[in-house]
Amino acid sequence: MLESYVTPILMSYVNRYIKNLKPSDLQLSLWGGDVVLSKLELKLDVLEQELKLPFTFLSGHIHELRIHVPWTKLGSESVVITINTMECILKLKDGMQDDHESCGSNSTNRSTTENTKSSVKPRRIQQAAPTDPDLPPGYVQSLIRRVVNNVNIVINNLILKYVEDDIVLSVNITSAECYTVGELWDRAFMDISATDLVLRKVINFSDCTVCLDKRNASGKIEFYQDPLLYKCSFRTRLHFTYDNLNSKMPSVIKIHTLVESLKLSITDQQLPMFIRIMQLGIALYYGEIGNFKDGETEDSTCQNKDTLGNFTGVGDETRIDMQYKGQELYSQQEDEQPQGWVSWAWSFVPAIVSYDDGEEDYLGIDSPSTTQQQKAQTLKDPIVSIGFYCTKATVTFKLTEMQAESSYYSPQKVKSKEILCWEQEGTTVEALMMGEPFFDCQIGFVGCRAICLKGIMGVKDFEENMNRSETEACFFICGENLSMKGLTYLTNSLFDYRSPENNGTRAEFILDGAHHKETYTEIAGMQRFGAFYMDYLYTMENTSGKGSANQQDVSSGKSEDLGIVQEKSTKSLVIGPLDFRLDSSAVHRILKMIVCALEHEYEPYSRLKPDIKDESEIILNPEEMASLEEYIPTRHTSITLLKCTCTIFMAEFNLLDQLLPVIMGEKNSSNFMNTANFQSLRPLPSIQILVDKINLEHSVPMYAEHLVHVVSSLTQPSDNLLHYCYAHCYLKIFGFQAGLTSLDCRGSYCLPVPIIPSFSTALYGKLLKLPTCWTKRSQIAISEGIFELPNLTIQSTRAQTLLLQAIYESWSHIGNVSSSIVNEALMNEVFQTIDLSNGLCYEKKFILERYCPNRT
Repeated sequence: MLESYVTPILMSYVNRYIKNLKPSDLQLSLWGGDVVLSKLELKLDVLEQELKLPFTFLSGHIHELRIHVPWTKLGSESVVITINTMECILKLKDGMQDDHESCGSNSTNRSTTENTKSSVKPRRIQQAAPTDPDLPPGYVQSLIRRVVNNVNIVINNLILKYVEDDIVLSVNITSAECYTVGELWDRAFMDISATDLVLRKVINFSDCTVCLDKRNASGKIEFYQDPLLYKCSFRTRLHFTYDNLNSKMPSVIKIHTLVESLKLSITDQQLPMFIRIMQLGIALYYGEIGNFKDGETEDSTCQNKDTLGNFTGVGDETRIDMQYKGQELYSQQEDEQPQGWVSWAWSFVPAIVSYDDGEEDYLGIDSPSTTQQQKAQTLKDPIVSIGFYCTKATVTFKLTEMQAESSYYSPQKVKSKEILCWEQEGTTVEALMMGEPFFDCQIGFVGCRAICLKGIMGVKDFEENMNRSETEACFFICGENLSMKGLTYLTNSLFDYRSPENNGTRAEFILDGAHHKETYTEIAGMQRFGAFYMDYLYTMENTSGKGSANQQDVSSGKSEDLGIVQEKSTKSLVIGPLDFRLDSSAVHRILKMIVCALEHEYEPYSRLKPDIKDESEIILNPEEMASLEEYIPTRHTSITLLKCTCTIFMAEFNLLDQLLPVIMGEKNSSNFMNTANFQSLRPLPSIQILVDKINLEHSVPMYAEHLVHVVSSLTQPSDNLLHYCYAHCYLKIFGFQAGLTSLDCRGSYCLPVPIIPSFSTALYGKLLKLPTCWTKRSQIAISEGIFELPNLTIQSTRAQTLLLQAIYESWSHIGNVSSSIVNEALMNEVFQTIDLSNGLCYEKKFILERYCPNRT
């Protein structure tokens, strides 16, 4: 009977992840066609081991689990697994705690570890499925594959929470559904065929809400911030390509997500927490956190159940008050080396689609068609392509203020005011990897702009009653409009109808570093996007002929590893034509965001290690020296700005004396002085800077600490080795020019008056890495710089100099401001080419009347 083959598989997965299940009851319910389980606790240790996430689960439970098996139509209808209300709470694994702080004796830890190991292994069903002689050979395997490939998973009300310090990050998804689709991405019952070795799936997420709140010392959330993301829906397409019908692992995996509209909202209190989350991702990528101390092994692992503490829900299910008593240790498997995010992500991605190796064990059958050659193919690293695409994204920055209710017992409420908005169109984030030897990430967007909203710090410059034009509100513009550019940001994605996967052909990937650089040039990137393009490429090649190499071998501190693995890391960033306007409204909003970002007391995830000279001498033999001389891995970064325009206006109001002290490290004072109502000054003089191109090149050794220790111990190191012991920086500026202009009441600029004609310059500098290791070599230069300036001309009349001085003093408040007279006559003398009869808004008063009240 088919039930005898399918039931053990479903039972094994359910029993593996859920606690306290009775296999007999579950089996009877499954044979009846439907099973309903309520109030289930997840096996947290199993989830941590199998997902290999850098987080530990504090709790995890499922309110209701439903499994529907259409036994009579198992070959044409999907098995539906429905989860109603699933909640998991996570925290970052911590490997810096002492053993006695959270664990008992070594024997207890050892037993806990053994239990964890045993629980990870899938439990074999005691009653093996009988062999039915009426079923043809291979039919069972084909049926099971069809059932597994068409399982429909529905999750209603998925709640994920992450806690760290005073941060509570909550993600609530109203509905998520995963199902199999056909060639046109419509719901269908599909299977892998010999003619089309492809499997397609779709995951739809509805109403995703992300909240970021702050806890107090007692673990309570006093008031809730506005949601970071509110009811956002997006869809994900998964495309798996197999080499043959017997392949357990796809050879090509594509996972692409599209969001039509993404609206983020960040308050001044959420900004430090948001930056903290971003820093966490960067630290995980570079492997700067979560590593064991010396001598720590898996035996030091413990699962302290008291960690959970008290969790009391208040109001919305997406929010929770949290407090906990202890912390878990960061557990790792034996012989596992500290690794970066790429290695962790790579170990996790194939597990998404891999089949259980023990499926034949559950069925009690062996696969006669599986040969050693096919098993070897399953070990081959698949090509994984992950993409995120967003049609339009909006990020709004808000300032908050507390408001007390009329009633004494009423909770405090927070009122927010939008002051800054960032709009972005055509966003693409793509990652391509094939094992550890190749990783590439590309980020780009078509266009963006930044807009000032409402007033700030008592200055009502953009309130509703000001009637200022949108042209003045927009202070940053870069790239093109999406309606004119088209859907180039979706090129070769699963959402592009022209992509190979949507036309029945197999996609080709560039996995060679040299070919990649020739194809994905800066010109190609800007043609696809227009505003911003970044390409990060990491390649690793084993030149020793001993099989695949591991990145950690190079940084393990062994001299014999140098030269065996050739690693390259290059980052190329290109920013298209941009227009940046620094007026009072924009500058003070930007500085206010910086002040808010600095208002935290979070400890950094990683701290710089002191430059301590290793006293042990490192002696290299001639072969190791030759290998070291042949290739030294470096990290190279290139940043290019094209057609940059920066306009610095005269300050119409100045609150820098209240913002700059906080940025410079002084204690923050929240009692800002309110200013009078804003009065715009027109025409508004400004300095305009134009640059044709700016290029910055930076290179640094990939493993500087080990390299410097090796080279500094040599008696006579070569110039080549000394060169790689420095961090090098090369700045080139082409077509730099500056002039004076003015803005009238209609938002138009007059022709600029040149002050600095066009010129080009270059600057080169290098800095020695770990200078304390070179104390015995005083002849080694710590730093060096070269400045090239073929020609430079500065020209200015007396009137132009006075106007430049007035612009400078409006920002700095240095000296006697009243000594600078800026009136209509001065403006006429500076801008002699302007025809004042055309109706420009020059009034019969001083432009800087507020700065020169004693002049008429």
